[in-house]
Amino acid sequence: MPTLLYIADPMCSWCYAFGPELSALLDGLPGLRIELVLGGLRAYNTEVMSDSKKADLMQHWKKVHDITGLPLIDTAIEQPGFIYNTEPACRAVVAARTLLPEAALPTFTAIQQAFYAEGRDVTQGEELAAVCCGVLSAMGSPISTDAFHSHWSSESTVLAAHNDFVQCKQWQIDGFPALVLERNGQLDMVTTGYARVQTLVEQMQTLVDHSLPS
Repeated sequence: MPTLLYIADPMCSWCYAFGPELSALLDGLPGLRIELVLGGLRAYNTEVMSDSKKADLMQHWKKVHDITGLPLIDTAIEQPGFIYNTEPACRAVVAARTLLPEAALPTFTAIQQAFYAEGRDVTQGEELAAVCCGVLSAMGSPISTDAFHSHWSSESTVLAAHNDFVQCKQWQIDGFPALVLERNGQLDMVTTGYARVQTLVEQMQTLVDHSLPS
């Protein structure tokens, strides 16, 4: 069965913008399997965010808001000493994915909502545990925040997140979001970067048409 590989980072603003388009695509293709691979946009960053970098980031966020109308709140990044390290958030999605595979995309979306729409600092383990446990509980797999935090902090989860980042590099994907259609081991790019659902549908149809025998 074909699989749609979604390569993204929950703290990537264009991935946030892409969320409604991806949801519309999946609504129209309910039988399509999707697998989330975490990109690690700014994984392992240790530099405190400067005012100039915040200003640059806000320009991107303004474009996202202008195009999509989605809310973007800068409360988290305006905290003194904020470090834009996306590894913890990526790792939280991986942690949820290992506990409940179908929770990967809902957890990813919930972390986006927490960071962008609610201004919560999702570089922090306690905040991530609260978000992820809410999703897992709603999906019928409740876990305590302490237990989730322990799983998130474990060496195996750190390595699993790192393996996702390595996979992205092996695919030579360094821009997010990206969608790849996998069929019988063949990988075909659907999009790199934000795209409207109609564009996604047309590109996927082109890929399918080209694979048909002439």
